[in-house]
Amino acid sequence: MPRYEFRCRTCGETFEVSRPMAQSSDPASCPAGHDDTVKLLSAVAVGGAAGSAPAPSGGGGGGGGCCGGGCCG
Repeated sequence: MPRYEFRCRTCGETFEVSRPMAQSSDPASCPAGHDDTVKLLSAVAVGGAAGSAPAPSGGGGGGGGCCGGGCCG
């Protein structure tokens, strides 16, 4: 279940709430009971080891697209 991060405008505490995506915009009360909260935007990082896979080379040698796929004359 996704976790959403909120910040309380009254006490400044940051907290997380687990809820279904359909309820992602619903208001949330802070653990201290305050209702004046705002949902924070979270950056999602997709992991992977740097340099673990070679970057695709440009031009020639197969692949998708018109010129890489051989349809150009």
